[in-house]
Amino acid sequence: MSLVLITSDRFADHVLPPGHPERVERAEAMQVVAGEFARRGGRRIEPRAATEAELVAVHHLDYVGLIRETAGRAVALDADTFTSPDSYDVALLAAGAIATAVEHVLDAGSESRALALVRPPGHHAERGRAMGFCLFNNIAVGASIARARGLSRVAVVDFDVHHGNGTQHTFYDDPSVLVISSHQYPFYPGSGAADESGAGAGKGFNVNFPIEAGATDADYERVYEVATSILRQFKPELLLVSMGFDAHRDDPLGGMRLTSNQFARLTALIMAVADECCRGRLVATVEGGYDLGALADSIRGVISVLEGSTSLDRLPVPTGDTRRGEAAITAARAHLGQAWKL
Repeated sequence: MSLVLITSDRFADHVLPPGHPERVERAEAMQVVAGEFARRGGRRIEPRAATEAELVAVHHLDYVGLIRETAGRAVALDADTFTSPDSYDVALLAAGAIATAVEHVLDAGSESRALALVRPPGHHAERGRAMGFCLFNNIAVGASIARARGLSRVAVVDFDVHHGNGTQHTFYDDPSVLVISSHQYPFYPGSGAADESGAGAGKGFNVNFPIEAGATDADYERVYEVATSILRQFKPELLLVSMGFDAHRDDPLGGMRLTSNQFARLTALIMAVADECCRGRLVATVEGGYDLGALADSIRGVISVLEGSTSLDRLPVPTGDTRRGEAAITAARAHLGQAWKL
């Protein structure tokens, strides 16, 4: 198996107001981990910029123009989403990093993985609205490119502590893209209830596991036993993962109790599906995660799984089940029973 990291020093050029949690130091922490990977022989690829055509596949044209017009300026797009003079170009690279990752994995063939270490994050960005620190929906760009490359079934898994409203809405009526999200609920952005399960032909292809604050490693393990069962039934040809690390117990924004070890376990559980269904092809990108130490340690664990140096049976088995995971599964089952065997 092979792993490449898609990243750039340019991600530090997106500079937000003092005190903002999505700060430059996040990019610097990711670059430290990328440097460690490179020094032990790992391959690192600079991303290309996303094209307008790739962006308008998941965003309105006038919205792309609105973000373009912020170039060279500091603009408040909403109460917590800002640009700086270089943010437009950096956001193009963040979306382009997923494009680069998808292209690399599809061109490389079997047993290929790519991890994009990027900012700004993307999963909150709607077709026509920036929000939640996000400008363009990076993971949605990747899924759209995969579909354009001829794949008929693409899955997106999102374990950020916040619900990925933008990703959900982008593919809400599309049965070719299965979206599965586990997230703290109720919490920002207010979406992600279990009954939000898709519309029209996409009914059942949007799966939400709304988890009460305070969930543990064991709770998430139980949720992902069910989530991976749904993935296996869907049989994706490519797996995309929005990796938010803000469910970590040390994160200042989230209210969960996960350890860095559990993010590695979630990655291993998801990667097993990629091995069975997708010829091992998996693309992941960083979303949230605002404690710098937890962010770096969690990414290190994810890399160890993706590169094959750590496996599920070598990771500590989680303990401390609070039944919060089981409650989320029960909520999801009530709205998905006809679509999937749960």
